[in-house]
Amino acid sequence: MKKIKNNKKILLLLTVLGIVGVYFIITFLTKEGIINRYYSGILLSTCINIILVVSLNVTTGFLGQLTLGHAGFMAVGAYTSAYLTKVVFVSLPPLLSFSIALVCGGVMALVFGIIIGFPTLRLRGDYLAIITLAFGEVIRTILLNLNFVGGAKGFAGIPRYSTFAWAYFLAAATVIIVVMLVNSRHGRAIISVREDEIAAEASGINTSYYKILAFIFAAFFAGVAGGLYAHYMGIIEPKTFTFNKSIEILVMVVLGGMGNIKGAIISAIVLTVLPELLRSVANYRTLIYALVLILMMLAKNNATVMMYINKVKNKLSRKEVKQ
Repeated sequence: MKKIKNNKKILLLLTVLGIVGVYFIITFLTKEGIINRYYSGILLSTCINIILVVSLNVTTGFLGQLTLGHAGFMAVGAYTSAYLTKVVFVSLPPLLSFSIALVCGGVMALVFGIIIGFPTLRLRGDYLAIITLAFGEVIRTILLNLNFVGGAKGFAGIPRYSTFAWAYFLAAATVIIVVMLVNSRHGRAIISVREDEIAAEASGINTSYYKILAFIFAAFFAGVAGGLYAHYMGIIEPKTFTFNKSIEILVMVVLGGMGNIKGAIISAIVLTVLPELLRSVANYRTLIYALVLILMMLAKNNATVMMYINKVKNKLSRKEVKQ
């Protein structure tokens, strides 16, 4: 038991050192001009997408419930935090104002998650997907008609407080918290609901509670990601948070593997960077992007490719055990 505890402590220490090390390397490359402002923006967008994808993976991957309203929660967080920093917390120092606004954006998204979650999570499959899709569209329509946050014109003049440091460490924190949740007793209960809800209920697990828990957990982090996005862009519009945005996040989750956190991170990085790399071939950008998605899906479902990937994983795990 002591060895296991020591190994966990060493792994945690190495993880923290790795996170900090990567940050300092990227910061150094940015200061030296190797990474310019354009690529810094891509890195920041990648971190925001990692938060969105990893949080959605809690409901779609680990809970096994297909939801299409993640863009709606992102919109709630974005508009709440933007309104607070621009109108309410003007007199506060930027660091304090932005910190409180991000938390408030996440909490507001969480509240909407509870409101939507209680009546809808009794549904399953396609019915749940349709209801959550409708929720996202309702949020967008409401925002179109709220004049105090710009309405259809968009909400402009938002302080641009989001930096790579904010996005990077919040993305890292999101991943760590999700991993801790999944490996906890609550995480095992959430996974049991995905595997067999009837058997989970028969075992004494309160399935409704864990459905709501996973749903609001994902909603909170989507709201935080929305706050980061709003304070990076400086202007937000309801048309940004459409059904297509929810589908984009869901595609990243599916390509990375349902319930696979590492895969979700890799998928978020690839599908954020790829469209930017294809800007030089703008006329064929959409076609190439679609072909890459198709090839990734085919490779993911190909037995030979998966066998090769599993062999590589086994070799790597054996090396780690030897070390």
